[in-house]
Amino acid sequence: MNMNVAIEPILAIIMGILILLVPRFLNYFVAIYLIVVGILGLMHTITIT
Repeated sequence: MNMNVAIEPILAIIMGILILLVPRFLNYFVAIYLIVVGILGLMHTITIT
């Protein structure tokens, strides 16, 4: 059985919870989220042959 789990929705839920718990770190959470999603997007589009 092959399970493909998209990490972006899970990451978004975690970041949303963290923003609710510690709103003063909003800028850091958003920046980390954007960096991680960008890296994952690049890894998805770049295929090593």
